[in-house]
Amino acid sequence: MLPRLLLSLYLLLFIALGVAPYDRAVWLVENLPIVAIVVLLVAIYRKQRFSDLAYLLMACLVVLHTMGGHFTFERVSFDFVTGLFGFERNHYDRMAHFTVGFYAFPCAELLLRRRLVNSKVILLLFPIFMIFTVAAGYELFEWCYAVHADPAAGHAVLGSQGDIWDAQKDMLADGLGALTATGLFFVVRWRQIRTGLRPAD
Repeated sequence: MLPRLLLSLYLLLFIALGVAPYDRAVWLVENLPIVAIVVLLVAIYRKQRFSDLAYLLMACLVVLHTMGGHFTFERVSFDFVTGLFGFERNHYDRMAHFTVGFYAFPCAELLLRRRLVNSKVILLLFPIFMIFTVAAGYELFEWCYAVHADPAAGHAVLGSQGDIWDAQKDMLADGLGALTATGLFFVVRWRQIRTGLRPAD
């Protein structure tokens, strides 16, 4: 029930924010990976259903990224947080990157449910490594797009806001999100982890 509700809300949000975005080229590029994620989750729904908590965590990135695609990330209204902590830049994009790490939770859930690992250490580390790999791949994609696209659109997608270490900080945010999600997974699934893993040979 919850996954269908979340999908319906996403479709409404996608349609609403697809009207008159700040930059149509940026909107298209930013929404492509999110649409791909949603389509994949819908396609595998019958064969691989995740927990409601996993879907809620995955929805965080979908919502934040869809909003960022409409306004461009540096223009999303985030002044309250910026002023509260005295930031010199808009960190909305870093918050979105943090939620990328939440996908470590369904990754761990899949590994445990399908019994793809028999080690708690691998169950802990693999989702985190997966997120870091995805994070690095996405930063490479942003770099390539920024180099070859229209300069204004490329700058908006890159979203560095003058920070020369933006890519590294984005990957760190992804990783911290993964650590948080994996820690949450071990807390809420600890009993299942203890009984569900095959003993190591």
